[in-house]
Amino acid sequence: MSWAMQCQSYLPWGSWTQLRRSLSGSRGTWSVYLCAASVPGAAGSYFLRKVPRASDVSLPRGCVRYQGGSQEHSVQPSSSRHSLSHLRNVASSDAIKKHQKSLSAWFSHQPNEERQFGPSFSLDAVHVDPVIRESSLEEILKPSPDLTIQNQLQQPCSQVISLQNLFDVDACGRQVKNVVLYGTVGTGKSTLIKKMVVDWCHGRLPRFELVIPFSCEDLSHSHAPISLRRLITKKYQHLRDVVPMLGASNLKVLFILNGLERLNLDFRLAGTELCCDPNEPVPPSAIVVNLLRKYLLPEASIIVTTRPSAVRRIPGKYVGRYAEICGFSDTNLQKLYFQMRLSQPGCSGQNSAGSSSGEQENLVEMLSRNLERHNQIAAACFLPSYCWLVCTTLHFLYFTRTVPPSQTLTGIYTSFLRLNFSGEVLDSTDPTNISMMKYVAKTVGKLAYEGVMSRKTCFSEDDLRQCFEVEMKTESELNLLEVFRSDVFRFFLTPCVQPGKEHTFVFTIPAMQEYLAALYVVLGEKKTLAQRVGKELSEVIGKVSEDVAVVLNIISKVLPLRFLPVLFNLLKIFPRYFSRLSGKDRDAIAHTMAEELFKEEDYYNDDVLDQINSSILGVEGPMRHPDEAPDDEVFELFPIFMGGILSRRNRAILEQLGCSIKNLAAFEIAKAMKKTVIRNSRKGLPPSELMDYLFFLHEFQNERFTAEAIHSLRTVNLSSVKMTPLKCSVLASVMGTTCHEVEELNLTSCNLDTSSLRILFPVLLRCKALHLQLNSLGSDACKEIRDLLLHDKCVVSNLRLANNPLGKQGAQYLAEALAGNCSLTHLSLLHTALGDQGAEVIAQHLAENQHLQELNLGYNSLTDTAALRVVEVAKKHATLDKVHLYFNDISEDGKQVLHSLRMDRDGVRALVFLTAGTDVSDYWSNILNVVQRNLPFWDRERVQQHLALILQDLESSRRQTPNPWRKAKFLRVESEVKKMLGKLQHGTL
Repeated sequence: MSWAMQCQSYLPWGSWTQLRRSLSGSRGTWSVYLCAASVPGAAGSYFLRKVPRASDVSLPRGCVRYQGGSQEHSVQPSSSRHSLSHLRNVASSDAIKKHQKSLSAWFSHQPNEERQFGPSFSLDAVHVDPVIRESSLEEILKPSPDLTIQNQLQQPCSQVISLQNLFDVDACGRQVKNVVLYGTVGTGKSTLIKKMVVDWCHGRLPRFELVIPFSCEDLSHSHAPISLRRLITKKYQHLRDVVPMLGASNLKVLFILNGLERLNLDFRLAGTELCCDPNEPVPPSAIVVNLLRKYLLPEASIIVTTRPSAVRRIPGKYVGRYAEICGFSDTNLQKLYFQMRLSQPGCSGQNSAGSSSGEQENLVEMLSRNLERHNQIAAACFLPSYCWLVCTTLHFLYFTRTVPPSQTLTGIYTSFLRLNFSGEVLDSTDPTNISMMKYVAKTVGKLAYEGVMSRKTCFSEDDLRQCFEVEMKTESELNLLEVFRSDVFRFFLTPCVQPGKEHTFVFTIPAMQEYLAALYVVLGEKKTLAQRVGKELSEVIGKVSEDVAVVLNIISKVLPLRFLPVLFNLLKIFPRYFSRLSGKDRDAIAHTMAEELFKEEDYYNDDVLDQINSSILGVEGPMRHPDEAPDDEVFELFPIFMGGILSRRNRAILEQLGCSIKNLAAFEIAKAMKKTVIRNSRKGLPPSELMDYLFFLHEFQNERFTAEAIHSLRTVNLSSVKMTPLKCSVLASVMGTTCHEVEELNLTSCNLDTSSLRILFPVLLRCKALHLQLNSLGSDACKEIRDLLLHDKCVVSNLRLANNPLGKQGAQYLAEALAGNCSLTHLSLLHTALGDQGAEVIAQHLAENQHLQELNLGYNSLTDTAALRVVEVAKKHATLDKVHLYFNDISEDGKQVLHSLRMDRDGVRALVFLTAGTDVSDYWSNILNVVQRNLPFWDRERVQQHLALILQDLESSRRQTPNPWRKAKFLRVESEVKKMLGKLQHGTL
């Protein structure tokens, strides 16, 4: 049953409890054969745009007569043989075929936001209908029972009706002619009608021979009298030959009136006269009224879409059937939507169809499992619009591979709001004509901001009352609130599904809270009473001063009074003073942004992109116990959204939604940010926090600001951050705003692969020290690294590839790179599965290199032959003076040969032991540190064997030396090795 009309008619003022009941009251489970919209909201189709004009009309009569728009079968006129023949001719005429072709092309056109889902995506091929539930006027006006969302989802409902059956006979056997299809924002009204038209164009709606859609927004713009026939031919010129037949034949016509809440209708005879002549010019609103009265073209069928607050504008006696569009009230419908959306060919944009298909299937599977947990996301995806947002966000997270990324997360949320609220006013009957999004930013934005500041995501009735009702002073404000409750509230807030919190509200999608909080701050709505009064007074005085200036200039030419210029300047003092105060406000916005972006308590959380991914796909593993204390709420997207909203593209979209952010304001905020954000970024940031900062710069979309911020970053440490293709694209894009050399880029244990290296290639060229350890890089990645090292602009001098399975083929590529590279001085290939063959290949090409100084081949299963071969080449090398060979399979004889090497004689030092004859090696601490750092990734049993041999060697050398100082050094090193061995045996290291 409809929650929205209950809110409007029966909800006591200030009672948010009944609103919660009404919200949950509409979430019943219906049959599975219907489901959601492809694009959310009115802007999904071009004819569905709406404009503010409407007036109050008489309330519908008693519920007994709500079927007044129906007609008995017995009263339908019979057709003669000639009329039937004529009907067939009209139905198959070229005019109607041209009309179908034109409508199909128009309504099949997809907005830009849909192009990301692949070239094969089309509304006709990929669509899931939302659930439609038959309703009645009595049910609309009746309060809903106190049911939770979970209980309502489990209840079967027998009132589900398909789109094809909306015009079937009613319970009394009367043929339905007028249907009112209503639903809140985001339930899929517009896209459903759009799909209905496309179906008719393709012959899938045989009940009607002609479909004529009208946008009530379009009709509301015109007040000049026009006849119905002229109106049709004006909108659809192909119907010139068909229009004269309207009313003169039994042509089965369907009129679609989309967005009735935007049209000013008056069903009183005193307001709208009766008209049955389709050739008589009358205002467009009068045409609609007489069509609904069935006084004009009584045989025509009409379907009206509207928001719940405007349902009663049509008297009940003119409505044959009420139908509520209920979204996805079953998780199976949600799963079907995600399956169809995320499995589109070409959706991932990859060339390898197999890998992309597997990733798409994995996404759908993870999302399905999360929906089955009755998570809050299942409640959010009740609205088809949010299913679209989830799909778009996942597409952004997983399939972005271009540099720079084609969109931003802030842009996705801004576009999402544009699709649902573009051109929408909250109440067309209100003289303020306030845009729906502006009202949301001022009210829901305030609630969101206060929640962020108090680290809270659940809101009680008192919280809602404080944000929505405290400042209500006029009748107009109260009426706007009632419309908001009825039409929009459920879009942003929904009852919490967590046990024990059923009587609280949460934002439908957690990130939406942070977006609206950011919008609230950037729009400057966070003002004190003095600031608001000062702004209004400044505007008044500023306007008055312009008029007074003209008068004073004229008087000063006639009467040379010296005080007039002084008076004129006094008038300008207050506006100038207030402009300085507004500048302080922009400093405060920049300060808020910096303070939230660099909160130390958030330093060691996952980066924001991982947080968003977890919120959608869930966290694998055991679920939290209900009695377990929850983690503190994290709001790290809030400052990032603040920066994103200030980008030029997002400001342009928000301008369309009635939320204006001036260029000067954005410039001054960016200027103030240089003092706060860039200064704070120069402090050492943990890897996840640094990734958040880079993502903030990407979202801000200000190349000049980003270049200045990045220029101060000489060291970039992103170790242990899971570098997805999106994060790699963000890093490459942000770092690409400057050309300065980077001292060190640490990408250790970042899940890099060949495609990641390809995306990061321009950045890697400029890095002096490059850490790529622990990334499972194979021979294909070595090919990319070879191209990197052979590039004429490469400045890499220190390259670490430890703990990657490079293998023999990878060694071949690296050897080719060594032969032609001129910048590399330190190369670590520790534990890279080279083997003797890999070491031999490197040794063959090493002689062609003239710059390498240190080479680490430790833990690569090298035998005497390969190790000695490398050392022999190193002896002849001009600059190579250190070779690491520890933890290899070198015999005692081989160790003796390597031990005999002397730096002054052979020009190279081989690091094989912790000892150097009867003394401790100068590099013993380096070797043990390398071992300790890599133990989590090495074969512990093998390391234990090596450490035991090292310990024996230390004890033997200690016994051979008579020097007490050397014995003490040996004992110290022995204690370190024994300690490491003990921890290995007990599993504590």
